[in-house]
Amino acid sequence: MFVPTNPNPIGLYTSDCVIRALAIAQGQSWEKTYLELSMQGFKMGDWGSSNLVWSAYLKDKGYRRYSIPDTCPDCYTVADFCEDYPQGTYILATGTHVVTVIDGNHYDTWNSANEPIIFYWKKER
Repeated sequence: MFVPTNPNPIGLYTSDCVIRALAIAQGQSWEKTYLELSMQGFKMGDWGSSNLVWSAYLKDKGYRRYSIPDTCPDCYTVADFCEDYPQGTYILATGTHVVTVIDGNHYDTWNSANEPIIFYWKKER
């Protein structure tokens, strides 16, 4: 189920999906997540929305990355994932977007249910 959510402090719909998704998954503010990602990016010499940066950030927070099998690269969607994973906290990457799934619901500023996913992160600890 889609849950409309926008933790951006001034309600902007901007290219901050990485910050939004990570903030929602961790139950923390957009501002705190932005600062933490910025510091991670600074240490790595890259921008916070870079896959390398937010991947390192999530590893430090106790998440593990999983790949989606390449048997049908465009047919396994956010909605499919939500149905298959009704419990837990996940961060899904589509290639152009990042979205949070918590207990089978996807939290986003828009209904990204039909977006195909490439990989996901699961909170392990």
